[in-house]
Amino acid sequence: QVQLVESGGGLVQAGDSLRLSCAASGRTFGSYVMGWFRQAPGKEREFVAAVTWSSGYTYYADSVKGRFTISRDNAKNTVYLQMNSLKPEDTAVYYCAARAGLPPLVTLTTTRVYDYWGQGTQVTVSS
Repeated sequence: QVQLVESGGGLVQAGDSLRLSCAASGRTFGSYVMGWFRQAPGKEREFVAAVTWSSGYTYYADSVKGRFTISRDNAKNTVYLQMNSLKPEDTAVYYCAARAGLPPLVTLTTTRVYDYWGQGTQVTVSS
């Protein structure tokens, strides 16, 4: 059974940085796609970024391009989300997700293609 455990959330001010971590266990993740999503109160869960475990191909939502960077450490089975220049609108619960195998790239932004989810970590950005 795949387990995903997020950490690194917190309360920061606008313009600050945070790095989220997602520790993955229970499988060999070489063929997996890992994603980050976020959900603000009263809103739907939305895509943030994704990375393919084997090749390191990355894909970002337009709202975070140039500010957020997704990466993975194969030796540690950990995926990171480096978030810079944070804005109040980045406030949300951030979730790590995993999928076995690469789906059509256009579907990477949809929650339905991911098989496993973490419990989430809260990020709050004050103005």
